[in-house]
Amino acid sequence: MSQTQRLRLSTGVELDVWTAGDRANPPIIFLHGFPDSHRTWRHQMAGLSDRYFCIAPDQRGYARSDKPQGIAAYKVPVLVADVLALADGFGARQFTLVGHDWGGAVAWATALKAQDRVTRLIQCNAAHPYVFQKTLIFDADQRAASQYISEFRDRDIEGEVAAKGMDWFFEDHFAKISTTQMTAKDRAAYIDEWSQPGALTGMLNWYRASPMAVPAPDAPAEMTPFLDAPFPKLTMPVLVIWGLRDEALLPCQLDGLEGHIDRLDIVRVPDAGHFIPWEKPEAVTNA
Repeated sequence: MSQTQRLRLSTGVELDVWTAGDRANPPIIFLHGFPDSHRTWRHQMAGLSDRYFCIAPDQRGYARSDKPQGIAAYKVPVLVADVLALADGFGARQFTLVGHDWGGAVAWATALKAQDRVTRLIQCNAAHPYVFQKTLIFDADQRAASQYISEFRDRDIEGEVAAKGMDWFFEDHFAKISTTQMTAKDRAAYIDEWSQPGALTGMLNWYRASPMAVPAPDAPAEMTPFLDAPFPKLTMPVLVIWGLRDEALLPCQLDGLEGHIDRLDIVRVPDAGHFIPWEKPEAVTNA
């Protein structure tokens, strides 16, 4: 059975954290993406808590966790520091790390920074930063699919939600998946989380703080300084699980991954979309 607690991190924020399993078991940390929460992992935590100590935070900016002011509070190095501080808070020197979507972006960055601490990395429809930036520049389909990022950065989404309501936001951002996997109770829980004071801005600030360049569809393909950053090869085992019907992160994100990872396994799930942890929970848990 899962439990929740409020944990103050050494980074200065307080997060709501869900745990399941025996603390004596190997720790596994789950990082959700946008516009989700710890609930992303409800099926995996139930299926793995017999042999792992499962830890799933609502990350900064989400639900009832702290929502620091300002875009700079959501830069990737800050989010990585939260993950390491979270592990420290549970006395986990080493841990398995699992990510989805934006949580996967933070998981990639955490593994790149702390290879001595992440013993295994599992990614669910989460793009490697180098591959993602490169495809944003040189792959026309991925560039077109990612124009929503510029909208999140530039549009007054908060104002639109204030005018149209959270039900509109739900339909607009979950409409591309089958809702048969989501109960009315789940839907109500998500809307409640997004409706917390400052939550929508906190969630969107992850996009606004990102260094990723998203060229307009008709812009020339030009290299960006982001690709000059060091991207050391990952040496821990990495499992990438990919729903091939993802309309936001296309299968081209799998191309060239082997050049960045020493020990890579890829599981392709043809009939899953972007939210694979709860669209196809058994495929993820059993992988």
